[in-house]
Amino acid sequence: MASLMTRNSVFAGKIAKYVSDCTKRLSSHFTYYPDNEKPVTGETTKMNMMQAINNAMDITLKDDPTAVLFGEDVAFGGVFRCALGLQDKYGKDRVFNTPLCEQGIAGFGIGLATAGATAIAEIQFADYIFPAFDQLVNEAAKARYRSGGQFECGALTVRAPCGAVGHGGLYHSQSPEAYFAHTPGLRVVVPRGPIAAKGLLLSCIRERDPCVFLEPKILYRSATEEVPVEDYTLPLGKAQVLREGDAATLIGWGTQIHVLLEVAEMAEKDLGVRCEVIDLMSILPWDEDTVCNSVKKTGRCLIAHEAPLTSGFGAELAATVQEECFLHLEAPVSRVAGWDAPFPHVFEPFYLPDKWRCFSALSDLVCY
Repeated sequence: MASLMTRNSVFAGKIAKYVSDCTKRLSSHFTYYPDNEKPVTGETTKMNMMQAINNAMDITLKDDPTAVLFGEDVAFGGVFRCALGLQDKYGKDRVFNTPLCEQGIAGFGIGLATAGATAIAEIQFADYIFPAFDQLVNEAAKARYRSGGQFECGALTVRAPCGAVGHGGLYHSQSPEAYFAHTPGLRVVVPRGPIAAKGLLLSCIRERDPCVFLEPKILYRSATEEVPVEDYTLPLGKAQVLREGDAATLIGWGTQIHVLLEVAEMAEKDLGVRCEVIDLMSILPWDEDTVCNSVKKTGRCLIAHEAPLTSGFGAELAATVQEECFLHLEAPVSRVAGWDAPFPHVFEPFYLPDKWRCFSALSDLVCY
């Protein structure tokens, strides 16, 4: 009996280790590709994406006396610590907690921005931004238009962690960018790493239109780069070509960019072709010229995003590419996305558009 118990204990230990190892392997579906090019010259320091976002808000609060930061639990730094230390530095009047009421957070931010303040609102998870949907799409987005330019709330930036994190389940893993992309008057932005996050967030904060800034939460600590210390901005509505090629155009945003960069490497090694990789960066407005010029050159287009396939923002890209690049296409536009189902928990690895799904779609494109 003792021998049997010992064997069972050893077996249980092996199973636990196997499950733990699998969890580690599947906690992220990408290899991170850091940015090596800097948008400005000068001093840099190593930051992860959480620290880069914190740095952008620190610069804003320091330089703009009207700027305020608020949201659920931001006083102690927020659940992801993006606001860490800012209340101690700037006081409780400028960095403070709100009630657990997303529509109240958005409405309060609209009022502040309309009155002339710079409002930075944090929604704790993008999945919980939907109670604020009416405030953002019916009030914030339309303020300047419906007042004939007399009023605006462009000094409102709404930050929200989004996307898969390895164990978030259906209420903490969603990517809602397509919902807001249907709303004239909003800006929708998704960064791929620390350098992009700092420059894009500072641009959003200073933009005249209200902005929804979606932060892929798995990148907060897994993405680390040498980030310029000084103030800088990156243009909104402008995509970046991260890798040049002539066989196919691969388009994504946020975390998915790193999947596509790995797919491009796989394609060069296994298929002998070079693919162009484009980070859209801004979902609304998006850079139609960069995308279409690339597709006209390559003749093939693959779009990848974590959100469900049906009515995902990839559908808008595919429709535009088909309309503008039809005579240049050598194959149908391909989309690799999440499935049309609630975001799962234990089956998350099968839901995400990982490198294998994207590489399979690219192989079909190249051989079409």
